[in-house]
Amino acid sequence: MSFDPNDKQSLTSKAYKHIRDDIIEGRYNTGDYLIEVKLAEELDMSRTPIREALKQLELEDLVVSIPNRGVMVQGISSHDIEDIFTVRLLLEGQAAYWAAERIDKDKLSRLAETMELMELYTRKNDAENLARLDTQFHDIIFAASNSRTLRHILASLHQNAQRVRRSSLKVPERTHKSLEEHRAIFSAIEEHRCADAKALMEAHIMNVTHKSEN
Repeated sequence: MSFDPNDKQSLTSKAYKHIRDDIIEGRYNTGDYLIEVKLAEELDMSRTPIREALKQLELEDLVVSIPNRGVMVQGISSHDIEDIFTVRLLLEGQAAYWAAERIDKDKLSRLAETMELMELYTRKNDAENLARLDTQFHDIIFAASNSRTLRHILASLHQNAQRVRRSSLKVPERTHKSLEEHRAIFSAIEEHRCADAKALMEAHIMNVTHKSEN
């Protein structure tokens, strides 16, 4: 993979995203060591942005620096996943409540378009595109809540939970159930039924959490 050195987004940010995604997706196992030289060759960049990206990942506890040995992947444990879904349950209901209260026409239109695509890819049983659209659906709700604090926290949590979401969406019965839940949440937000949107979102998170434990 190569990056345009003139791209406005920093090489460090690109390296960070690439390595972070690989960790979250499970391409690296807990205990694996990340080699700067190898990563620099893979991403076609110098070791400096790789080193800075690894420092950022260490702040998130996704990797740990071992003296005289290097940088080791810590990954996301089952306990981490449990914590992530607990915090999501506490916060996403409120995000949905505020979205139902505050959503504008543009975001409602984008949410409707996302729902249409989710319908399409559910019929095709396309787990990869459904995972992407699931993230998009929730991101629009976070934006519609008009709370920067919630948006930033929940976007990060969603990224960390994506392996569980992908696994869940590969199960046909869960895929169709998830679509029904998203439809209900969308309808509540569209009709500005704040309390219903909150309750439906909380039930949705609970169902995803339960699925991840099975």
